[in-house]
Amino acid sequence: MCGIIGYIGFRKASEIILKGLKKLEYRGYDSAGIATIDSNIKIIKEAGKIEEIDKIKNFTSLQGNIGIGHTRWATHGGVNAENAHPHTDSQGKISLVHNGIIENFEELKKQLENKGHLFKSQTDTEIIAHLIEEELKNSKDFLEAFNRAIFKLSGSWSVVCIYEKENAIFLSRNGPPLIIGIGKGEMFCASDVPAVLEYTKEVIFLEDGDIAVLKKDSYEIF
Repeated sequence: MCGIIGYIGFRKASEIILKGLKKLEYRGYDSAGIATIDSNIKIIKEAGKIEEIDKIKNFTSLQGNIGIGHTRWATHGGVNAENAHPHTDSQGKISLVHNGIIENFEELKKQLENKGHLFKSQTDTEIIAHLIEEELKNSKDFLEAFNRAIFKLSGSWSVVCIYEKENAIFLSRNGPPLIIGIGKGEMFCASDVPAVLEYTKEVIFLEDGDIAVLKKDSYEIF
C-alpha cells in the first residue's frame, strides 16, 4: 500500500503535495518523493519519513504549478532513494507514481531492455514510465501512448503521471483507490479523500478501468 497525490492549478504544487503526503503517510512511510514541472521535470525523493526528508531536501524548493507525490511501503526493491517514487523514463521527460503491483513487469522489463532501455531501480513501477516512452514513438499524442502502455499491464495499479510537454496529469485506476478532487481553476487527485479536503469537498471516485486527464480547468474520464 502506498499513498499518491497530484495537483494542477494556480498554487505552488510542491506545497499542496507535501501537505497531502503527510495526510497519506499512514499508507506508507519507507520513502517519499515529489516531482513538479518547472520548464522541465524536477524531482526530490529519498528513503525515510516525510518530515525527515523534508528537513534535509526541502520539498517546497520545487517550483511549478503541476506536480505529483508519493509515500511508499516497499513491495518491489529495497528501501532506498533509487527505488523511491516518482520514477522517470530514460530522458526524464515522463514521471509517475504508482500504487499496486505489476504482475508482468519482469516480462515487460526484458522486452524494454532488448530495445535499449536502462533501468535505475528494482521496482515494477519504473517499467511503466519506460513503456510509455516506447509507446510514444508510435502514438499521435501522449494520451494515446499512456493508454497503450496501460493496456499492456497486468496486475493492480493506480498510476498518476506527468509529461513535461503537457499541462495535464494522466491517471489510470485498476484496483487501488484513486479519487479526483474538483476545484476552481485547479484539480487534485489522491489515494484518499482527506488529502484534498482542505481545498475541495467535490470528489469523484474513479472506477476500475478508468483513464482520466486533469487540466487546471477541466477533467475527462475515459
